Amino acid sequence: MAIVNVSDQSFVGEVEGQGTVVVDFWAPWCGPCKMLAPILEELSTELGDGVKIAKLNVDENPETASRFGVMSIPTLIFFKDGQPVDKVVGLNSKDSLKNIVAKHQ
Repeated sequence: MAIVNVSDQSFVGEVEGQGTVVVDFWAPWCGPCKMLAPILEELSTELGDGVKIAKLNVDENPETASRFGVMSIPTLIFFKDGQPVDKVVGLNSKDSLKNIVAKHQ
C-alpha cells in the first residue's frame, strides 16, 4: 500500500478506521525524519496491504500532533482499529518497526 500524507482535516478518515495504521509525525527540516523515510518506504512495500502508513507534517498540522502529545520527531504512533496502541520516538530500524507492527496485527 502506498504511503499517504494526512492532515489535521483528513486524519480521522485516514487513520481512525479499521486495521493497522502507522503514523509518522515528521517535519521537512528534521534529519532523522529524512533518514526514516526510506525505511518506511521499504516497510510499506514489504507489508503490502496489511498495514497503512501515513505521514503527518507537524509544522503544517499542529492540532493532531498536539492531540497525541508528540513532543519530539520523528514519532511513530501505531493505531489498531482507530486506537493508538504503541508509540516510538526517534529513528528505529526496519526490523524493530516490523516487530512492533507484528505485535498489533
